[in-house]
Amino acid sequence: MANVETSLKEAMTIEGSVGVALVDYTSGMALGTLGGGKDLDLTVAAAGNTDVIRAKLRAMDMLGLKEEIEDVLITLGSQYHLIRLLRGKGGNGLFLYIVLDKGRSNLAMARHQLKRVEAELEL
Repeated sequence: MANVETSLKEAMTIEGSVGVALVDYTSGMALGTLGGGKDLDLTVAAAGNTDVIRAKLRAMDMLGLKEEIEDVLITLGSQYHLIRLLRGKGGNGLFLYIVLDKGRSNLAMARHQLKRVEAELEL
């Protein structure tokens, strides 16, 4: 089992990673970040992506869907933004958020590796 810092470091080893955050979507606060930079403020991104998750959960509720969100993908011209909701013990209300350089990453592998990071994360 890995702590938050170790898990974020592991996520940053995913090919093409630009930045990663662990986010509490009940508050919109980033519990930990790694990477990013002047062009990617992970704290702002965490708050904005909280709204994305809340909106999707509301829509699913209105539609009567009894499914769980695995992940949400936002594709930009040069980046993938991948949001993975945590399901393990203590993970309710949290998500991992990773930004990938589209030209240097393999989306299928990134999803697989982020799932592994989630499984090893101990909160």
